[in-house]
Amino acid sequence: MKYKNGQFQIGGVAVSKLKEDYGLPLFVYDTEKMTHQFERLKKAYQGIDLQLNYACKALSNLNVLKHFHSLDAGLDCVSIQEVYLGLKAGVPAEKIHFTPSGVSFAEIKEAVDQGVGVTLDSISLLEQFGNEYGDSYPICIRFNPHVMGGGNLKISTGHVDSKFGISVHQLRHVKRVVNAEHLKVIGVHMHTGSDILDIQTFIESAKVLMDVAKDFQDLDYIDFGSGFKVAYRPDDVTTDVERLGKEMVSLFADFCKTYGRGLKMILEPGKFLVSEAGYLLVEVNVIKSTPATVFAGVNSGLNHLIRPMFYDAYHHITNVSNPKGTPRIYSVVGYICETDTFASDRKINEIAEGDTLCFHNAGAYAYQMSSNYNSRYRPAEVLIKAQKPHLIRRRETMEDLLRNQIEI
Repeated sequence: MKYKNGQFQIGGVAVSKLKEDYGLPLFVYDTEKMTHQFERLKKAYQGIDLQLNYACKALSNLNVLKHFHSLDAGLDCVSIQEVYLGLKAGVPAEKIHFTPSGVSFAEIKEAVDQGVGVTLDSISLLEQFGNEYGDSYPICIRFNPHVMGGGNLKISTGHVDSKFGISVHQLRHVKRVVNAEHLKVIGVHMHTGSDILDIQTFIESAKVLMDVAKDFQDLDYIDFGSGFKVAYRPDDVTTDVERLGKEMVSLFADFCKTYGRGLKMILEPGKFLVSEAGYLLVEVNVIKSTPATVFAGVNSGLNHLIRPMFYDAYHHITNVSNPKGTPRIYSVVGYICETDTFASDRKINEIAEGDTLCFHNAGAYAYQMSSNYNSRYRPAEVLIKAQKPHLIRRRETMEDLLRNQIEI
């Protein structure tokens, strides 16, 4: 979001115009930022055979999937429903990778029926898959490198107590199953979690996975996941993807020489591609003072943006209506009948009832984690392409709340 010609703009479109045309609350996504992040990663990993698969669990609107497909991205899906969305968006089955955890074998079979890439992350599934398909359908195996890669336990998926992947210490068991069931393993995979700050942590995990890869002689690719951190706070620390890319390219090239042939590297960025491209615009319902706190109550809540309550995540807040106002201290809260505090004791330009507030970094895991709690409607979504806004999901209505209910 930029302040230009006396008004805030998203992707070249005035926020005031978005409010007038679509109402609030409203999710807004800027494809220019998505493209910039995608090209930034591609450039950072020049010199190797790289495939970027967008992790669509971050934001799975069909129009977002189509945009990344237009950039030649593949798709990383964690549910069979995401697979169907990808196919609906026009992504070819061979560019869709299904990397679930804890799903039934029936869901795995459904993915095979659709012809997409399949990643298995338990020995039980390996055995079931071998019994059903043998070597007739290629697979990827997800390993847990036992490296704490994310910012906290809720977003870290590579530590020893994580449910994700097969422990690298079970490699011998995995190999016995692969050999006994004649499985065709064409990829190995890891994902250590989100918000990676120390790139050496990522490299350490990558080295573990490459050591595992040496035990599989027919690989086509190694999938290193993602988890790159973006800025949430002003002047926030982020993953240095350029430096990481340079080191990973060198490391991977050396591995391929040792392996005896070139392999494809796959990365699965999600948050990195869409977080900073998204905004949640809300309206201030009420200013309420107590002996200790000044609350700014808005027409949204944990039903639209649960990350601050679920992860204790920080989202920067801008008072779009008062860009030159005096900063004051507020606690910004929602309209849900729970403690849904977006920000405590936050310095924000003076807020009045009716003002428009903007929550930054609302592109990833915002609408995707939204709900109808308190029987509230989900907001509309708008995608900005070439400085033109497009409604890509209408605001819900009472009809939507009642659609699947059956009166008796």
